[in-house]
Amino acid sequence: MTTTRRQQVTVDVHVILERDDHILLCLRQGTGYADGLYCLPSGHLDPGETVIDCAVREAREEVGVVIAPDALRPATVVHHLSPEGQPRVGFFFVTESWGGEVVNAEPGKCAKVGWFPVDVLPGNTVPYTTAGVGREGVGIGAHGWPS
Repeated sequence: MTTTRRQQVTVDVHVILERDDHILLCLRQGTGYADGLYCLPSGHLDPGETVIDCAVREAREEVGVVIAPDALRPATVVHHLSPEGQPRVGFFFVTESWGGEVVNAEPGKCAKVGWFPVDVLPGNTVPYTTAGVGREGVGIGAHGWPS
């Protein structure tokens, strides 16, 4: 009997906090991955966690805000292939509503947070992040895969 080997992927969840046509980005540091580049508040899905629960948790852990689950809108999904050849699926959510003030809640992993125009992201933004930003309502995208 032949068994089919199924592709396994890492699931990432990204939160787009939007205010006055600007989005919040975090400058990575000390993580060993994409240090010196900007990204959205984001992280990996934990076992037993929904993507919505993950978005709420990551926003709280990384930038100190509380988001009601029903305040999140799905923006897009990106099927990403990392430069190391590892497949990932990223769920991007957007919201303009949260409680609390934005802070750098993980200074060991983030050098600073800042607001940037959604249509002019810094040149040192993680390409995977750029692939998901500004795609709200566009649907599913692919990034990093060979043409």
